[in-house]
Amino acid sequence: MKQRTWKWGLLILFLGVIVYLGVYSPAMPGADTHVSAVAEKYASQVGAGERPPLINTDKGDLLLFLFAVGGAIAGFWIGYVWRDLFGRTGK
Repeated sequence: MKQRTWKWGLLILFLGVIVYLGVYSPAMPGADTHVSAVAEKYASQVGAGERPPLINTDKGDLLLFLFAVGGAIAGFWIGYVWRDLFGRTGK
């Protein structure tokens, strides 16, 4: 009975948080915002500006393609060394 009460309480809490976030939609800046502000402050002090990225992935689906290729390479490698990683099963 006590475990059932915990489950219902957790469910009600979870739903309450979801409803609160849906109704009030508070602004939740992430750590990237703060890190970018600090980096811009110090970069302006030393006179360093923004540089274009080495590989520009803003065009089309290049970033998605790179992740897919990386996942395929990692999958093939893990499949190749599977027994070395997780041990042999039997003879």
